[in-house]
Amino acid sequence: MTKSTVTRLFVGGIASVFAGIVFGFVALWVAFAGGAFQMSGPDVIGVNGGYFSWTMVALIILGIVAIVGGAIAGLVSWIGALLNTAQVEDKTWFILLLVLGLFSFGLIAMIAYVIAGPDGTRARPTSQPTAQSPSPA
Repeated sequence: MTKSTVTRLFVGGIASVFAGIVFGFVALWVAFAGGAFQMSGPDVIGVNGGYFSWTMVALIILGIVAIVGGAIAGLVSWIGALLNTAQVEDKTWFILLLVLGLFSFGLIAMIAYVIAGPDGTRARPTSQPTAQSPSPA
């Protein structure tokens, strides 16, 4: 997986998580404001029947699905970054991504990788000698 693919997947995952959070909270606020839930003090004890109520519940679930999808995209981009940096001779980025990801700092590691990380799939120059034509004598 190339670095550009990892970057697009990571940025798309982050955008999906933020959009899901905003969408879910807006739908939840509209549902509360529109009286979609039956309340007993601060507790929700039921959902009022009707199209509006169930539409709001469906929109809240859609926001949750967007959050989960974005989190999965972030995980896949982290794995892609690990596979990409494993191909580089210097293993500093690989170890950094692996350790920070395992210790729940993967977001910070991925932001650093997207900004300054190497691309392990980029063609490396070979150090093979080139054949030279014989010089005229």
